Amino acid sequence: MANGGPVEHGYPHLETVRAAVTALYRRLSYDTVQTFAASVAPADVAFCDTDDLYLGAQRVAREMVRHFRLPDARLVVSFREMTHAANVELAAGPEYFVELNERFRTHRRDIGAALAHEVAHVYLHRLDLSFPSTAENEILTDTAATYLGAGWLLLDAYREDEVSSQKLGYLTPEEFGYVLAKRALLFGEDPSVWFTSPQAYTAYRKGLDRARQDAEQPPLTGAGWAGRRRYARDRRHAPGPRPGVPYAFAPDGRGRLRVSFPCPTCHQRIRVPVSGRVRARCALCRTVLECDT
Repeated sequence: MANGGPVEHGYPHLETVRAAVTALYRRLSYDTVQTFAASVAPADVAFCDTDDLYLGAQRVAREMVRHFRLPDARLVVSFREMTHAANVELAAGPEYFVELNERFRTHRRDIGAALAHEVAHVYLHRLDLSFPSTAENEILTDTAATYLGAGWLLLDAYREDEVSSQKLGYLTPEEFGYVLAKRALLFGEDPSVWFTSPQAYTAYRKGLDRARQDAEQPPLTGAGWAGRRRYARDRRHAPGPRPGVPYAFAPDGRGRLRVSFPCPTCHQRIRVPVSGRVRARCALCRTVLECDT
């Protein structure tokens, strides 16, 4: 939790974020991801200063449990002095103890954001889905919370001005915006109407621009002129190395050339023959892609 200190910006964790989206699809399946089409509603996690602190925190925790389809999980929420925003004890369940930073006693509007991350930890724990390192696992958790409809709260908790700053989670604001935009493009949703933080809106728009670029890379037909020209040049010299580009050429078992590239939705590698106009369907997320190979 950045609290008054510098907030990191940009996309330093982008490759791990993309790997996390792929891992979600592989573990959950397309059909299960589709069940998360509805995001957590702002009214369901609203928390005003007149609400009882503990009853309100338990109510928001139950809403997060409901959202992640964990009907038998029970969260016990407490508050204490700590460096991080929150912590959850990942035991066997069904009871999980969540500790929130003392500052949330007076910053109640962000309790939903903190609980979104911690309940996502419980969800991934039950799925037995994790990444090798602690840092990568935290990025996976933020990505899962955001892609599955609860993480817009984490981005909305980002606020920054000349004298103070606050950011929850391990992704940068722009990375939260990127994952949120990937979800928005998938489900046709506009989460920006829920933001109370103007800085969150700016980060989301930047992430949306970056997310749209994923569908504008060759060999997809949405690629721009410069990308198409470079692709044609690289194709003539295939299958040599192509640093700095998302596609790669390689011969198949019969000596014919194929190109592989990441799916713009789930980032799984797709391989198609180099034979002009091709329509491909991602086997993982079922996205239909128009390609000019």
